[in-house]
Amino acid sequence: MKDILCKYLKKLWENTVLGCRMVKIEHSIFALPFAYMGIFLASGTWPEFKPFALLTVAMVAVRSFAMAVNRLFDINIDSENPRTRTRPLVTGELTPFFTFCFIAVCAVVFVFACKGMNELCYKLSYFALGWSAFYSLTKRFTMLCHFVLGSVLGLAPVAGWLCVDPTFSLPAILFFFGVTFWVAGFDILYATQDRKFDRNRGLNSVPANLGIQRALTISTFSHINTVIFFALAGLAAGLGWIYFSTLAVVGGILIFEHQVISAEDMSRVNMAFFTLNGVISVLLFLGTFADIML
Repeated sequence: MKDILCKYLKKLWENTVLGCRMVKIEHSIFALPFAYMGIFLASGTWPEFKPFALLTVAMVAVRSFAMAVNRLFDINIDSENPRTRTRPLVTGELTPFFTFCFIAVCAVVFVFACKGMNELCYKLSYFALGWSAFYSLTKRFTMLCHFVLGSVLGLAPVAGWLCVDPTFSLPAILFFFGVTFWVAGFDILYATQDRKFDRNRGLNSVPANLGIQRALTISTFSHINTVIFFALAGLAAGLGWIYFSTLAVVGGILIFEHQVISAEDMSRVNMAFFTLNGVISVLLFLGTFADIML
């Protein structure tokens, strides 16, 4: 009996590790700093430990939920795409049943974390889950899927704000639009890798529908909007020179991001997607944190 239990627990642990690999848990770095920006701005100082911890748990849970839903919905597509054939659900390392259970657990953890924040967050938790899951379907019927994904991550600063102040504020809304355009811009760049496959498979994306050159233009336009909305959000929140100096650096990184790739050379798209944008989210949070504290 003891051996059976140990074997079961070992398998559960291995599947959990694979589940984290499936949802790319390290990509939480994109949304989590913006959630922290929201909670620090709403608090005006260090937030209390309980809402901070609940926000962290909720953000990791909802992102894992959304990614697992996406993997489950796209299992047939991923099995046909050479770039995604090594994903655990495709290779059989994870089963659809385990993935469904993983999704259910993440959803429950997210709802209970939101319930611990306040009544408004609890009520909105179901909408957040539905909207996060909806994104996975959008590439089947619209090339605006990048902006839907952006709006999912754009909820992060709003969630952080509502966590301690359950009212919709202008800074949080402006940060929502800033994050939406930021994510849409770099997701368009990332989607250039699959443009031929998506076009042949009947899937929609800006690169597949409009071509690389137009995709790069729309991505650039999105990131211009990003800087504008982040600047307006900073003004609305009463942030000072530290934040805006950081935003200037972020703007420079976005410019560099669009310099390292071109229609003729997309070899560094992964650097533009993960490395540079991971730096942007952390840097902007640090600038906001320093401005609030100093």
